[in-house]
Amino acid sequence: MYQAVLFDLDGTLIDSADDLGAALNFVLAKHNKPTVSAETYRTQASNGTIALLKLGFGDEWQHFSHDEQTHLKEAFLTYYANNLWCKSSFYQGIVPLITFLDEHAVPWSIVTNKPKHLTNPLVAQITQFANCKNIVSGDTLERAKPYPDPLLYSCELMKVDPRCCIYIGDDERDIIAGKSAGMKTASALWGYLNGNPVSSWQSDFSFTNACSLLNHISSCYDKK
Repeated sequence: MYQAVLFDLDGTLIDSADDLGAALNFVLAKHNKPTVSAETYRTQASNGTIALLKLGFGDEWQHFSHDEQTHLKEAFLTYYANNLWCKSSFYQGIVPLITFLDEHAVPWSIVTNKPKHLTNPLVAQITQFANCKNIVSGDTLERAKPYPDPLLYSCELMKVDPRCCIYIGDDERDIIAGKSAGMKTASALWGYLNGNPVSSWQSDFSFTNACSLLNHISSCYDKK
């Protein structure tokens, strides 16, 4: 039985790629550049604003001045901040999973590398996440994932033993952070994955969908 369940956000609980892609394409269109297809921007959806802008502007990005890059980044973030939960959606099985945790009084939290000025208002719009015990963002502490600090801090807030928790994420840095924190780790194979071979991550579990993750967690509580 797990004392608590910890989740990454983007690519694990929610698919936010289309809202991020919309922000990128807004900036590109504003500068008379070709927009990027969903298939293309999804490859960089979990790598942050700069990675997406580099994808959109290509080789031209490196020739922009610092001020020009800053202006483009601000335009991207302003658009995205105003459209956090428009095209984004839950991955299949996430709502039943969260419902199970809430109904069984299992503490759960979100640990993400997304900055808190975007994470907090996004989560606030998602009513199904109302019982989230805490949110630890990429800039909550001095060090973000792949360091274990955010996971350990989340456990500290919930007053649970990290060794009795599980962390689920769709990026290798999630697994590195979870293992370093002494937790069980699970790869969310439904997420972005960044094209990396998940078999090399050495997570304790890998789940193809959130329904199979729910089956795993519920079986642990059936054994109480």
